[in-house]
Amino acid sequence: MKVQKFRRLVWTHYKKHGRHELSWRKTRDLYKILVSEVMLQQTQVERVEPYYREFLRRFPTARRLAAAPLSEVLKTWQGLGYNRRAKMLHEAAKQIAKEGMPESVAELEKLSGVGPYTATAVAAFAWDEPGLVLETNVRTAITHHFFPGQEKVSDKEIAEILHKVMPKGNVREWYYALMDYGSFLKRSGVRINARSSHYTKQSKFSGSNREARGAILKELAKGSQTEARLLGLLGDDRRDQLAVALSKLKEEGFIVKVQRNWRLA
Repeated sequence: MKVQKFRRLVWTHYKKHGRHELSWRKTRDLYKILVSEVMLQQTQVERVEPYYREFLRRFPTARRLAAAPLSEVLKTWQGLGYNRRAKMLHEAAKQIAKEGMPESVAELEKLSGVGPYTATAVAAFAWDEPGLVLETNVRTAITHHFFPGQEKVSDKEIAEILHKVMPKGNVREWYYALMDYGSFLKRSGVRINARSSHYTKQSKFSGSNREARGAILKELAKGSQTEARLLGLLGDDRRDQLAVALSKLKEEGFIVKVQRNWRLA
């Protein structure tokens, strides 16, 4: 497909069907955009929206988040899953409170839990920085139109097309439009994950260590609990798995033991 035709297709769809109502699309505040990008990692947009609003109600600035105890952050995060994201975001807020707001992609990457993708995305949405934001919806749109029938399309190949189709200026809106169009394609039945050489299938949640960790943190969000209570959360056949999860959560600084009970750190 020709570049100009693709751009018109994406912009036309965005004008008619773009998700303009999403809260994080109404701000250029770096902190608020960072929160949204961390929440959107491995979590669907529809699930993130209410958690995002509540999180910013509780922690409207990086300084407010940095000053809050981790236990309060984890309680507010409950239900989103992948709780390491909350802890790393909390640590990133402490860095910002101490060192000031990042002013470049390189400085963003120094924040806890912020890798190249998140740093580039935050820069694109906060500053219109023309970096390569490669996520699943973008891959879907580019692969579907520029690599029809090709197996194992690499991110390098997609990046080359992204450079060509990216308009000069208005990077932020372009990526919103491209993501929305890719999302539309997926809802319409277009599936290109298996064709991406960078695709890895997400492991099952049921029976996983993630489920065990999540169960413990969810229970401790209610208040301190005995070890016996925590080890019995998922049935007798998973006590050993819960014991390992409990040990790891302590090691990572999520939880502490006070006398005979466990609580959030």
